[in-house]
Amino acid sequence: MTTLNTRVSGTRAGRLTAPAYAYAFFEEFILLYPVYALLFTETGLTVPQISVLFVLWALTSVTLTVPAGALADMIPRRYLLAAAPVVTGTGFALWTLFPSPWIFALGFVLWGAGGALSSGAFEALVYTELEHRGLEDRYARIMGVTRALGVSAVGSATLLAVPAMSQGGYPLVGAASVAACVLCALAALFLPEHRTRSASDGDEEAGPGYRRTLLLGLAEVRDDRAVRAAVLLVILVSAFWGSLDEYVPLLAEDSGIATEDVPLVLLVVWIGVTLGGLLAGPASRLPHPFLAALLVLAAVAIAGALLTDPVGWVLLAFGFGVCQMMIVVSDARLQDSITGGSRATVTSLADLGTEGLGTSTYLVYAGVFTVLGHGAAFALFATPHLVAALFLARMGRSRSKDRAPAAPSKVTRRTGENPKAS
Repeated sequence: MTTLNTRVSGTRAGRLTAPAYAYAFFEEFILLYPVYALLFTETGLTVPQISVLFVLWALTSVTLTVPAGALADMIPRRYLLAAAPVVTGTGFALWTLFPSPWIFALGFVLWGAGGALSSGAFEALVYTELEHRGLEDRYARIMGVTRALGVSAVGSATLLAVPAMSQGGYPLVGAASVAACVLCALAALFLPEHRTRSASDGDEEAGPGYRRTLLLGLAEVRDDRAVRAAVLLVILVSAFWGSLDEYVPLLAEDSGIATEDVPLVLLVVWIGVTLGGLLAGPASRLPHPFLAALLVLAAVAIAGALLTDPVGWVLLAFGFGVCQMMIVVSDARLQDSITGGSRATVTSLADLGTEGLGTSTYLVYAGVFTVLGHGAAFALFATPHLVAALFLARMGRSRSKDRAPAAPSKVTRRTGENPKAS
């Protein structure tokens, strides 16, 4: 009977998971990722100028993330998800065809806008669709697989970029990147979508206006303690290790690893991160204290960057893998806590916090590295995960209070019914 139920559940989720997995893979299968900085320098840009482009990219994303999330609560999310890679791919095409400083700036604006369009929309669509099928308990496992596929796509693109550059240079790499964006957009159009709104959200057919949708999402984060705590947990878990990830190649070189051997270190880390995503489903069923203990171990493991031997790289892979797993688990906690119709708006607020804190982390890391070096900087930036662990443990202690029997059920809150009226 259990096997039959599993097969039925798999069939019911299949129409969602296949295009969702394809979307996650092609979104990251961009051959330009490992070489676009080289394109900039060969065009004549200096390191400070490239840094300005990164800031422009981040500012665009931060500015548009929440407005795009509110838009995703008003119109079909799959259309926004299809538009996102098209906008990003347009920027990549412009870089390849007309390489110049101003075109690079425009491309980063388009890339930031594309990222904002998908911010919150993908998670909201997947969770809502699973909820429609009565399979929301599978959300963490499915999103863990999408994360793992994204890491695999980045690794595959990095490996393929080398022969592609030797055979066709930037035109070939750019064309392959644009093709991946097109395939990503097509995958989005195959995503199923069922939208429901609560009676408290406004007219059931027309839905609330844009401003009301945005305010409803902001109000849910402000007024619902469970949602607010879940948003903070997502930010604490996501922001710091996501920033450290960018510095792994520099850490490897600073540790004395030969340039040609740096990809081996990255491979070890990628394996850890991929396994972390795949284990997110089972981990989502673990109690809060156990997850908090895993975060403590992750912080200690990331501090293993102080070691300059293979043990240190394995520890780093373990720490990053746990962080990847916890990103999915904390996102699942957030989706479970949202009860209103502005799901994408609330999710995009968590993304905004992650992006804002992550951007500031880059600036702080530069100063810390100047004084202490990469290894010590990694160890220092692992400590916020201890704060996240304490916060998670506290969430576990207060969870029973938030779920008192007298409180309205999730269904009651969603439909806006008065429990006393029945």
